[in-house]
Amino acid sequence: MAALSEALDTACRDFGSAVALLGESIQLSYADLGKRARAVAALLLDAGLAANEPVHVHVSNQPHDVVALFGVWLAGGVAVPIHRTTPAEVAEMFHQRTRARFLIDLQSARIDGAALSSIAADRPPQRPLLGGAACIVFTSGSTGAPKGVVIAHDTFAAKIEQIDTLLGFGAGERTLLVLNITFSFGLWVSLLTLLRGGTLVMQPKFEPDAFLRALAEERISRVGMVPTMMRVLFADARHDAAIDRVTQQADLRQILIGGESLGQSLAQTIRRRFARTDLVDIYGLTETATCDFFGFPADYARYPGSIGRPSPNVRYRIADAQGNAVTVSAIGELQIRSPYLMRGYLDAPELTAAAYQDGWFRTGDLAREVDGQVVELMGRLKEVISRGGNKVTPAEIEQSICSHSDVAAAMAVGIDDALLGERIHLLIVPRAGALLDIETLRRHLETRLERYKHPDAFYLAEALPLGRTGKADRAQFKALIGWAELVPVQR
Repeated sequence: MAALSEALDTACRDFGSAVALLGESIQLSYADLGKRARAVAALLLDAGLAANEPVHVHVSNQPHDVVALFGVWLAGGVAVPIHRTTPAEVAEMFHQRTRARFLIDLQSARIDGAALSSIAADRPPQRPLLGGAACIVFTSGSTGAPKGVVIAHDTFAAKIEQIDTLLGFGAGERTLLVLNITFSFGLWVSLLTLLRGGTLVMQPKFEPDAFLRALAEERISRVGMVPTMMRVLFADARHDAAIDRVTQQADLRQILIGGESLGQSLAQTIRRRFARTDLVDIYGLTETATCDFFGFPADYARYPGSIGRPSPNVRYRIADAQGNAVTVSAIGELQIRSPYLMRGYLDAPELTAAAYQDGWFRTGDLAREVDGQVVELMGRLKEVISRGGNKVTPAEIEQSICSHSDVAAAMAVGIDDALLGERIHLLIVPRAGALLDIETLRRHLETRLERYKHPDAFYLAEALPLGRTGKADRAQFKALIGWAELVPVQR
């Protein structure tokens, strides 16, 4: 039995009658979870599933979705979580990559009884890369077409154990899941909750009122989020009373936040509004089994805006284009080495090889070392703006503008320009009730940035543009400018 399925099987025996999964209309005990997962495994094996064969699993944060993933692992298959709302063309692209024969959807089975579907006649080829693999997670595609990241059972299980040495999940605790389990952040939060005997309270999507109601009524101990979700909460003053109720109850022990840059301004707001809850900023990638750096409250006062320190067994370096370590505090690419790295990209050995430099995984993120083992992100390598020959990182602009008390969030991008190569375009989200004056913001930046780093165009919006995964998305911002759907603010 593979590492994750064996660990889940043990948890189902140890915590039998305790509530494992709680959804909108269903509650499953650990015993129920184990029993139903074994039935899924039997169904797959009866259909002829081969060892290490990929299986598509439709998910949308329903309790039965976890049953299906567990069942695939018990049967010796490799789970490929795909959201039920994924457009048909994208789902077909995933299928062309995996060449899976089977699709399992237990939610559909509750309606028409068809839990297992055949989506191809021929068995996919044996791939050594999938030996001992737990899942294939497709990246969001922010740097190009989505790639299938192959994650092994043993490395993912070991990384989850290391995560828990820092976070301390416990039996009886209740985790609220609003992160999609098509992505590694939502997946490890779910698995760690179950491996420790907690209850996973699942919501199909993030909706502010339902989210805050669940935090209070379900006495939630811990929640994983992306920063965009918090920005949505704070953008509407109607949520203030519900936030206060959660704070007064004092059940919420940890807010785990990651997936995109947190930023100092938002971090300060979260810590102020959820004053009795620890905010833990987490940095990691699907390819590294997530959670490579942790920013804990103890470091916040001294190193605001950093991603914190490396997690156990994770090594890093900050390198220049030739792979040489940069000088202390200089900006370079953050590269990672650990026992928990991906097996590789499915059927893409060239892409896999290109993802490494001298054995170090290339994150594509620009960073600098602040003090010893503390690291601060400075933007994406491919997002560096070249304005008139000067290199500018979007993160530096965003951090500077967000230090203004009336700015809730910001996003900077470079837009092609015939004269300067690129010009800097900045989108600003005002704090609720604030009336922003662009000239005031320009003067604010004059005390914080060199002149060549100042934006050429300003935009105002109620929220940052989002991509397919629900994260703030620079490509979407660029597209809105190109489509003329955003109008710059005139001086």
